[in-house]
Amino acid sequence: MKLMSFSKGDRQSWGVVRDGGVIDVAPIAGEVGHTLKEALERNALARVSSWAAGQTPAFSLDAVDFLPVVPDPTKILCVGINYLSHVKETGRDVPTWPMIFTRFADSQTGHDEPIIRPAASHKLDFEGELAVVIGTRARHVKAADALDHVAGYACYNDGSVRDWQKHTIQFVPGKNFPCTGGFGPWLVTPDEVGDPSALSLLTRLNGEVVQSATTDDLIFPVPRLIEYCSTFTTLNPSDVIITGTTGGVGAFREPPLWMKPGDVVEVEISKLGTLRNRIVDETPAG
Repeated sequence: MKLMSFSKGDRQSWGVVRDGGVIDVAPIAGEVGHTLKEALERNALARVSSWAAGQTPAFSLDAVDFLPVVPDPTKILCVGINYLSHVKETGRDVPTWPMIFTRFADSQTGHDEPIIRPAASHKLDFEGELAVVIGTRARHVKAADALDHVAGYACYNDGSVRDWQKHTIQFVPGKNFPCTGGFGPWLVTPDEVGDPSALSLLTRLNGEVVQSATTDDLIFPVPRLIEYCSTFTTLNPSDVIITGTTGGVGAFREPPLWMKPGDVVEVEISKLGTLRNRIVDETPAG
């Protein structure tokens, strides 16, 4: 099952993606939740799947605006330096423990919505990544059981403002400018994905492949990340873990390759689809 969050006019909703359209869950939202986050908190996805089997799409995909897959997650945990190819290009040592930093929900943007290059910096970089959305509460979970807590997977572009990221050893400022994190187009449930370590990832900038990897190159695979994160915090339904980017980022190219207004960046992951965003400049009003 594929699930997306969207807006239509001044109304926000979510639904099941099928046949080039979206089945709006509004008729049963009181039962299953008015947002995807609420549905995960209510453990309502099985009910949604059963109900949607007899429905037809209410809207075509080109008639709605995509929101971030989960617009309002409680936590967004990001992993740095988690592909061997990225470790090599950075010149760092292979990490012993996952490098964790955070994003805020308002730093995200949806599929086919703009990624905004901030006025404060033009060093805006791309980072194609696999995102994991938590489906059930996880605390002190062992890696062997970790995938039982996953609601699904999605594409993510962890857009990075590199000079702000490097102001100190803490990454947070460079990762939280508004509308720099693309998240979409939809959530794909585990039954359609299978092994999250057997996916291929491509990032394209203006049609040119700039990143290419398979997720078996992850230093800390998805189960290990869930085990680690659930030890220092409680993972709740709708929480997002962004698993890290592969080699090829713009900052380590010669000369550096920064995203600029008019560019189109795409993150494609096998079985999950393609996330696409156009780059625009921040307006003077912010």
